[in-house]
Amino acid sequence: MPKATVDRRVPPLFRQGLTPLSKLLLLGALSVLLMVVDTRLQLGAPVRAAVATALTPLQWLALAPIRALQAGGGYFGNLQTAQQEAALARAELTRQAQRAAQVEHLGQENRELRALLGMRERLSVKAHGAEALYDAADPYTRKLVIDRGETHDIKPGSPVMDGYGVLGQVTRVYPLVSEITLLTDRDQAIPVLNTRTGQRSVAYGQPRLGLLELHFVSASADLEVGDLLTTSGVDGVYPPGLPVARIHSVTRQGEGGYARVLCQPMAHTEHSLQLLVLDPPTGKPTDEGIRPLVPPKPANGRTGKPGRPGTEGSQ
Repeated sequence: MPKATVDRRVPPLFRQGLTPLSKLLLLGALSVLLMVVDTRLQLGAPVRAAVATALTPLQWLALAPIRALQAGGGYFGNLQTAQQEAALARAELTRQAQRAAQVEHLGQENRELRALLGMRERLSVKAHGAEALYDAADPYTRKLVIDRGETHDIKPGSPVMDGYGVLGQVTRVYPLVSEITLLTDRDQAIPVLNTRTGQRSVAYGQPRLGLLELHFVSASADLEVGDLLTTSGVDGVYPPGLPVARIHSVTRQGEGGYARVLCQPMAHTEHSLQLLVLDPPTGKPTDEGIRPLVPPKPANGRTGKPGRPGTEGSQ
């Protein structure tokens, strides 16, 4: 008989061991016994501590991927939150900068308006309030455009000033805006009076320096740095007594016996916002403005002295 056909299993009659039900009952009783003993004698605490200590590295390794994912998610979440907060901070900073600029602009306007009110109280002529819009596009002139024109009763030749002094003169008038030629323009001149000495002169614009210059002043003239120059009123355009400039420098080594006198305008020619346009004197309109009325020439000719009776009809 071949060996492969021999059955080597133990016959059922000789089998040994417990049945599955017996094992279940035995293990259940053992579990209950261990729980009772553990409750009464606390014998399982050292065992659990040892097992927990042995499993701690395994638990750490098992939780490492989860912690890494949580850390990565928290990093990107915090980064996004930080970017959003930075964007909000930049927007708020921009708004604060705009408000600060507006506050500075309003503060400057308030200062100029107060100065204009004080200047207006001292004026005996009618004045119109105006606001500077922009500088003229011609780089070779010193002109300014304001927001008042023919519809606002602005006329050519009107003197213009800010809260500190004479600024210039209206030279062109349009329906809604007007153009002002500043005192520092090379073609602008204004008669002035030295308030300390009473000496009269004529100031011409120096656009390259942003100053005024007194022409044909004798080198021996009594002039000092800081002297206040006001309008003399002899031209019939500017009312007398308006502040024009202060003497900035006096150079007495001029050619032909004349001194070079430079003056700093009192008006803020570079950054004036609020202006006053004075009504021009009554005169004859011209292309360059209004020609002021000049008193008639005395009857005796050029001397300006009253003639003797009977001389006018003796010829």
